[in-house]
Amino acid sequence: MIDSVAYSSKFRYKSPCLKFSFAMTTLILCVIDRSIILSLLVLTLMGALIIYSSRASLHFFMHLISIPILFVVISTITIMVNISESPLSGFAIPVFGKFITISRKGFYDGITLMLTALSSVSCLYFLSLTTPITDILIVLKSLHCPAIIIELVMLIYRFIFILLNLAHSISTSQKSRLGNLNFFTSLRSMAALTSVLLIRALNYSSSLYDAMESRCYDGTIYALQETQRVKKNEVITVVLIEFIFLCICIRKWWWY
Repeated sequence: MIDSVAYSSKFRYKSPCLKFSFAMTTLILCVIDRSIILSLLVLTLMGALIIYSSRASLHFFMHLISIPILFVVISTITIMVNISESPLSGFAIPVFGKFITISRKGFYDGITLMLTALSSVSCLYFLSLTTPITDILIVLKSLHCPAIIIELVMLIYRFIFILLNLAHSISTSQKSRLGNLNFFTSLRSMAALTSVLLIRALNYSSSLYDAMESRCYDGTIYALQETQRVKKNEVITVVLIEFIFLCICIRKWWWY
């Protein structure tokens, strides 16, 4: 799905270096600033750009954002919730002579962390949904990233989708045979899926290496590179957006 959206995106033939710089600079500013205002602005902007470029619905973007929600919520709870001898200013529940409390500062820090994480993820979504993996690898190559890392990224990225499709096919086959009839049946099905997936992954990796060897693989994976011209108005737009975000960061630092 990610590949199909990236290749059909309206920003597909825009400069990958410009998109990479825009996404990474915005992500860095979000992490450095850690403010609710900037996080909401970035989340809204990236969501609008993704919806516009992919012609997808708001539901599609919300579905993407909901994927890392579980990890974000767990991290937020560890920051917000404390066990104290006395109740704090925000919220407190007495349990066995102690209090499970949430202070106002802890609640604010938790919400800030959640929004910062989601806005950072939205930056990565923008890059992955508007730029095919081959273009991203070309950008990494231009940044003099080690060749072994680039090849590992390409192979791992490819195998993720192969294994996901294989797992989906096996899961569909199990469901058609009532493999999830009850809890214990589901556990047995999951164990069988995992074992088969491991064996298939080893077979696929061996077949892939044989195919690469038959095509004169010499330790380097080559990809066709397309030259995308950077338009002046695109650069001005990106610089203007980043300048606004930077002003928000400086304004916060100035207040403190």
